[in-house]
Amino acid sequence: VQLQASGGGLVQAGGSLRLSCAASGRTFSNYAVAWFRQAPEKEREFVAGISWNARSITLADSVKGRFTASRDNAKTTVYLQMDSLQPADTAVYYCATDPSAYSSSRNPRSWEYWGTGTLVTVSS
Repeated sequence: VQLQASGGGLVQAGGSLRLSCAASGRTFSNYAVAWFRQAPEKEREFVAGISWNARSITLADSVKGRFTASRDNAKTTVYLQMDSLQPADTAVYYCATDPSAYSSSRNPRSWEYWGTGTLVTVSS
């Protein structure tokens, strides 16, 4: 499975962005997908996870009420809608998938396939 994240950019605090994670491989539709982020000099942290059928969505406490995940399996694409962005959200965002992971799997080691990152910068 190959993943490609896109949609990052520069936005002012309070603004919104929607990230996309496009995948190759039809089995992607059967896998959970997670979003992680990594700020400079910080560890990679879990942001959101979505089950293969989108029935289960897990969000980090820091983004609850502001971010949400969705997916379109016909397009083999997963989305991360980010609203009310704050400077603390500035990071490189990555999507990941794995045949055995769950939407609630917060450990990066639980995810085998990773996409290229997309940079999100939120100015104050």
